[in-house]
Amino acid sequence: MKRVIILGSTGSIGTQALDVIRANPRRFEVVGLAVGRNRDQLEAQAAEFGVDDVAVGVAEAEQLVRDVDADVVLNGITGSVGLGPTLATLERGITLALANKESLIVGGDLVTRLAQPGQIVPVDSEHSAIAQALRAGTDAEVRRLVLTASGGPFRGRRRDELTDVTPAEALAHPTWDMGLVVTTNSATLVNKGLEVIEAHLLFGVDYDRIEVVVHPQSIVHSMVEFIDGSTIAQASPPDMRLPISLGLDWPNRVGGVGRPLDWTRAQEWTFEPLDDAAFPAVALAKQVGRAGGEYPAVFNAANEEAVAAFHEGRVGFTGIVDTVRAVVEAHEATPGDLTTETLAAAEASARRAAQARIAAPA
Repeated sequence: MKRVIILGSTGSIGTQALDVIRANPRRFEVVGLAVGRNRDQLEAQAAEFGVDDVAVGVAEAEQLVRDVDADVVLNGITGSVGLGPTLATLERGITLALANKESLIVGGDLVTRLAQPGQIVPVDSEHSAIAQALRAGTDAEVRRLVLTASGGPFRGRRRDELTDVTPAEALAHPTWDMGLVVTTNSATLVNKGLEVIEAHLLFGVDYDRIEVVVHPQSIVHSMVEFIDGSTIAQASPPDMRLPISLGLDWPNRVGGVGRPLDWTRAQEWTFEPLDDAAFPAVALAKQVGRAGGEYPAVFNAANEEAVAAFHEGRVGFTGIVDTVRAVVEAHEATPGDLTTETLAAAEASARRAAQARIAAPA
């Protein structure tokens, strides 16, 4: 039986993880739960699953990881604040089921240096798909990784058609039910840019061998192309409980967590090139990833500020990525090795720069 700590237990990832565990009580035991502030729901979850060790707040979640014996920590916290719990999990040698992509992207070398081989198991559907497909060949046989993107609610629009879109429109994702930040990031394709950086860090594949293709049906979750011309794709109806279950018990599959595709029904899967002019976030993320160091943290922090400003009506939709680009290009990295202190300082600087640009746009 796997002993599991769930960080962000009242969010989308956390509640779906509890669905998986609820259906498999002989396979998983919840030994710790942490939330940002939803104490009432946390107490209800703790009572249902018989959990004594709970935490409210990110610092408290990190301490929970350090204090509780577990086999797996599912980090479902939103944002770069999840870095501390990620580092604590890796330091303790516990398997990290990673839904909090920002902690890997922002932490970069700090995270990858701590991680033992196979210790980080991706929970993002795209990276879970790649991890599954990579089992079909050796690292030397991989030609490239292909991340699929739904295209979000504005797929097919030109850049000039995105200027006046509203927050409500940006949150109307055609496939996934996610939180405000992640859903907005999916509309701008910042989320896909972050996933490109994540793929590089997880799988050690160069950025020029990581591609993004738009697949609006969200059935093929990502693909691996091998040197012999074969492409292995992982396909399933969109349901995060499948990658979550793999994250909790990798590489073992948990029966019945998702429904299979209906191969008796006619269906159409389409693939389209990404429009970099309308959605420049992926190309910008590749530049940031190649620069490394503090720059992914700057990219992420500036985006978080710009997303908040968009939902408060202080910046337009296209202004989100424009703000991020301006902040990244103006940032001067701290000399020397990356540390948690220099990361924190870079993030704080990026947030101030983003806020100043939003308050007084050029």
